[in-house]
Amino acid sequence: MAIEPGASGAPARYTLRAGEHRLDLNARLGQPLRLAHTGAIACTHCGRATRKSFAQGYCYPCFKRLAQCDTCIVRPETCHFHAGTCREPEWGERHCFQPHVVYLANSSGLKVGITRKTQVPTRWLDQGAIQALPILEVDTRQQSGFVEVLFKEQVADRTNWRAMLKGDVAPLDLRAERERLLAALDGGLANLRERFGLDAVRVLDAEPVTLDYPVLEAPTKVVSLNLDKTPEIAGTLLGLKGQYLILDNGVINLRKFTGYEVVFE
Repeated sequence: MAIEPGASGAPARYTLRAGEHRLDLNARLGQPLRLAHTGAIACTHCGRATRKSFAQGYCYPCFKRLAQCDTCIVRPETCHFHAGTCREPEWGERHCFQPHVVYLANSSGLKVGITRKTQVPTRWLDQGAIQALPILEVDTRQQSGFVEVLFKEQVADRTNWRAMLKGDVAPLDLRAERERLLAALDGGLANLRERFGLDAVRVLDAEPVTLDYPVLEAPTKVVSLNLDKTPEIAGTLLGLKGQYLILDNGVINLRKFTGYEVVFE
């Protein structure tokens, strides 16, 4: 699903991308819908048929070959480009050697995260964050990973997706949290600046962003729906948050089924 922030505080806009077709999901709120998996799965990179999807949309050969599927994407501090072992050096130069932002977000409570500067605010919407605040900028993805490792000593780096969907998340003073964390981690950040340069880790003077989602009714009990186990899923669309469809009988993470051939009605 493609997500765009709503204008003037309005809820985010959701569009389902299916081949060349685009469907306005906000307009489907309160209406019945049906998803039916045909059984076909295609790799989103090479297009070949695959019996199983790896890393949300890839066949096994691509999963093993592509740099974007390497473990350093999840743990950027383990980047091995400098060792000459990057799976795709040209891809790495385009995607990893560009400015990255370290941010605080509130999706199910306070968390730290990293993203390419060009992915703000898309990354926050994908995670279902209701608040976000960029706090630091660095020059490479590996550097953002080192910063994130520091912050994980003080704050979580994952979202409790069930709590996020229930929507019972209290607002936070992200500016106060930023100052607290920068003070607590001053020594570690100084070490990174000594290693990479005084201007390598730059403090951002940004304002917190508030995000809203089109949800008619949040689930009180989160039931996960899975096209692998139940090829046909039908229900009334009650909301959209993160990459989830919230139905009256459960929730489904559509990103998990990237590459699946699905009939949508």
